Amino acid sequence: MKKKVSFTESIVILAILLVILGISVIKFRLSPEVPVLFTVILLTFWAKIRGFSWQDIQNGIKEGIGVAIIPIFIFLLIGALIGSWIKAGIIPSIMVLGFKLINGNFFVPSVFLVCSVIGIAIGSGFTTISTVGIALFGIGISMKANPALVAGAIVSGAVFGDKMSPLSDSTNLSAAVAESELFAHIKNMMWSTIPSFIISFILFWILGNSGQMDVSKITQTSNVLQSHFFISWWVLLPIALMLFCAWRKIPAIPTLFINITATVIMILIENPHESVTSLNNLIMNGFVAKTSSATVNTLLSRGGISSMMGTVSLIITTLSLGGLLMKFNIIQSAMEPLIKYLKKPASLITVTILSGISINLFVGEQYLSVILPGRAFKPAYTKMGLSPLALSRVLEDGGSVINYLIHWGVAGSFAASTLGVPVLAFLPFTFFSLLSPLFSILSGVTGIGLKWAEKPKQK
Repeated sequence: MKKKVSFTESIVILAILLVILGISVIKFRLSPEVPVLFTVILLTFWAKIRGFSWQDIQNGIKEGIGVAIIPIFIFLLIGALIGSWIKAGIIPSIMVLGFKLINGNFFVPSVFLVCSVIGIAIGSGFTTISTVGIALFGIGISMKANPALVAGAIVSGAVFGDKMSPLSDSTNLSAAVAESELFAHIKNMMWSTIPSFIISFILFWILGNSGQMDVSKITQTSNVLQSHFFISWWVLLPIALMLFCAWRKIPAIPTLFINITATVIMILIENPHESVTSLNNLIMNGFVAKTSSATVNTLLSRGGISSMMGTVSLIITTLSLGGLLMKFNIIQSAMEPLIKYLKKPASLITVTILSGISINLFVGEQYLSVILPGRAFKPAYTKMGLSPLALSRVLEDGGSVINYLIHWGVAGSFAASTLGVPVLAFLPFTFFSLLSPLFSILSGVTGIGLKWAEKPKQK
């Protein structure tokens, strides 16, 4: 016969799970999917020993995954959209535009701007850092700029772009966990994102180094893009269309449908002889760049439905874990003594952000820092009368952007190894990631930009 899970038992279970995940991801550098799946298996055996039925276990998994069915479908559409955007010349045109922003007299702030623009265009901080970021870092070294400062500008821009892009998996995940609408979530994030961006830009402007720079690498990359892709202002039409749909509050799925259709039409206009087979392969497997530049090939060989399956598998396993923890009241029992003291939005938001930072520290995994606090604190936000948008913004500000500042975190270790600068060296200069949680807490304290749930309309 099943029993109520006590506070002590809940804490022990959560501690064991976090230790397993932390050792697997941080010490052994394992991909998180298998360790998460292993914790789901352990939790299943524990549930049977405690008297829960197989039906309870299955329902927990189903309820956990249920919140992400629509976002998972959105992920697949985003994969299709990325490949078609590259083929149509949309992302290459944004890159060429971004490269024109590079200025030797204001090199560091222009690096921040370029990485921000390209990050929004491709929706991946990792890809921005490992391609454009490396090129810009090389230019900075040739100018004898502070390597840690340049790395901080690159990471800050990449994180901003990843956070504000509708193509970003972490942005879609935060909206999914909080059950908020994607474009409304992105719009609401501006309350903490825009101040963080502006102050970061000012700080990079003050600290940035001026001098002569060798733009040969940027010029070479730009020439490769212009010779292999259709570069024009009119290819930005789908972006304008996406912004229009967001302004009209059209949901994400029809917005992506419209955008994919418009982009395919553009591809057919640019290449009238494009076959149905090649378009099918583009949407399914993404675009494969075949240029003379290895950097461009790495950056633009992306997209496709199949490219999203790794992200989808991690989300399914992680949400299954979260669903079981909620079904067996483990999270509720562990958080109950704390939540009853959270009477105001400021304290609730602060604790949520600290929870995301703590999971980044103990586990080092970006998605878990969003999913576990999101599942734990969502009832408290609902009870306080806050909108799901308030939670989704906090999950980004305290979860996904912080992982780049953790030496053993997946994102932090990737950035450090890619740029060759230790996390502790560029951490003080990654202003955007440092400021985002502070402005989120400030929003909770002042109430500025804080979204409350809409009251049901009376008949």
